[in-house]
Amino acid sequence: MFKTILVPTDGSELANKAIVAAVEFAKLTRGKIIGLAVAEPYPFSPLGETAFMPDVAGYEKGAKEAAQAHVNKVSALALAADVPCQTMTALSFDPSDEIVKAAKQHGCDIVFMASHGRRGLDRLLLGSETQKVLAHSTVPVMVFR
Repeated sequence: MFKTILVPTDGSELANKAIVAAVEFAKLTRGKIIGLAVAEPYPFSPLGETAFMPDVAGYEKGAKEAAQAHVNKVSALALAADVPCQTMTALSFDPSDEIVKAAKQHGCDIVFMASHGRRGLDRLLLGSETQKVLAHSTVPVMVFR
């Protein structure tokens, strides 16, 4: 059965739905939760712009803090349900790769994740992280809409 559940989150409403379902499922099966949030690094090279020097460190610090806040929500819900939980964050341009790696690294039996988080042009240009996880995961993926 599924005892170790990976729950990647981007803080979206659909991701929250997956978190709640994962915690409920882990409680019923006496499983544990691995919460993951991936912060994306600054998307532009500061070397390409001479007139504007972005605060890359500040941007990435904010992204990491947001990721930590997202996994803190996973941890809080798991704690309230008396479900063991471990959380982690990563900094990467490829969230789907981090999700697949985390599932392998932690011996996860299943991934509970949202069908999408980004909206609009970002989603169109970057593709669906969920689709990439479905294509590369070696464990089942439960997708929430």
